[in-house]
Parts: sequence; C-alpha cells; structure tokens
Amino acid sequence: MVKGQKRMTGTLFLIGTPIGNLDDISRRVLDTLGSLDALACEDTRRTRKIYEHFELSSPRTIFSCNDHNEDRAVSRMAGLLRQGLRVGLATDAGMPGISDPGFRAVQMAEEEGFAVEVIPGPTAVASALAVSGLSAASYTFKGFPPRKSGKRRNFLAAEAGADHTLVLFESPHRLGALLADALDVLGDRRTAVCIELTKMYEETARGWLSDLANRFAQEEPKGEVTVVIAGNNRKFMRETPTEADPGEDDA
Repeated sequence: MVKGQKRMTGTLFLIGTPIGNLDDISRRVLDTLGSLDALACEDTRRTRKIYEHFELSSPRTIFSCNDHNEDRAVSRMAGLLRQGLRVGLATDAGMPGISDPGFRAVQMAEEEGFAVEVIPGPTAVASALAVSGLSAASYTFKGFPPRKSGKRRNFLAAEAGADHTLVLFESPHRLGALLADALDVLGDRRTAVCIELTKMYEETARGWLSDLANRFAQEEPKGEVTVVIAGNNRKFMRETPTEADPGEDDA
C-alpha cells in the first residue's frame, strides 16, 4: 500500500471447510459463511451444499476460484474488496492455500492493504499425522508428488536423509506406484496410508512400507489418500537382512 493512502475497508476471509464429514464444521465458519457479501470457492456446487445443509443464506455473488482460473478470480476478489465488501475464499475441503488455491489471494490483499482473517477448519495433514501413529514433532508436507516415476523418485530422494516425518497427498490410482518408489528410495519404513479421512468408509492402513506397497500394488483404494512416512530414524526403519559372516557355522 502506498504511504499515506487510506486503508481499504474490505476484508478477505480464508475459510476452512470440512474434509469429509460436514459435522466437523465450526460455529465460526457457519457464522462467517452466512455474513459474506461474496464468496470465491473451488467448486461452487460443493460449497452450495454446505449452505443448503445448514440452511444458511448464501451471498449474492458466488464464483469459482480453481487452478485453471485463479488469476482471474483473484482479480475479481480485488475488485469486490475495493468496494469495502466482505469476501470469502473456500476450497472444496480443508484450508485454502494448502495444496489448493489461496496464496495468490493473500498476496493480493497484502499488496492492496486489505485485511485478511483466517477461519480455521479441519485439515487432512493434521488428521493423518494424528492417526498415523508416527511422530509429528517435526514433519514436512510436500503436497502431491510428480506423476512420472523418475521425477517422483528425485522428489522423494530429496527427503531421504531427513529425520522428519513426510506427509503426501496422492491420487488413488497412483498410490501403488508412489509406495513402490518410496520403498526403493527411502528404504523400508513405518508408514500409514489414510483413506477417506472423516468419511463413512475411512480407513488407515499402518505398517511397513514394503507390506503396504505390496497391498496397494494389487488394490486401488477409492477416495482421497494421504500418505505419512516415517523419517530417517532407526526406530522406524526395518534393517535389510545381511548375510552371515563367512567364518560363522550354523548351530
């Protein structure tokens, strides 16, 4: 904002929405959704279901903001904020900006002097870490890995020596390939595959990476997947069997 320029009165609200179970929504999220002048959302049809389910009055202006039109949508948000309006940004599930559109809108608001408020909601990252049975004292979230094996292996190799827990999102039909590459690159580590978190058919498969890679090479899960892999810590790694020393005799 230019020095001496009067601060704009518009406010941008970053709204966290449930990752599956609508009952996880907070009272503050509902109050905010019901008070907006305009709302940008990843899929207007999915967000309208929240308004319908909780019988909220929807804003007059609702439009999409996704990977394909984010620049145009952010420009529209800026125009509405310049009018002093309350403008919300929500994605299909979880927090805006976490592997979803969001950070460009915040950059725009900062540059133009608009207030930004975050209305927290559930996230798949925190939920998966909590249910994984692995340490969350230090972790790295890397979003979706590359689709091609070579780039994916390089992506994983960058974390091979780190002792922090690794959290990834993955498409169900690439899960088996991801786990196989992770086994080759990272070694056999404790891992959790979290499927459809908070939804009716939620499942968390915990075990050694080798066992999970074998299972999901033959079985494609349905729904959204979050993968949690232990860091480079001997406590969470299975040592590769070594041959007996030549001088040793069998008992």
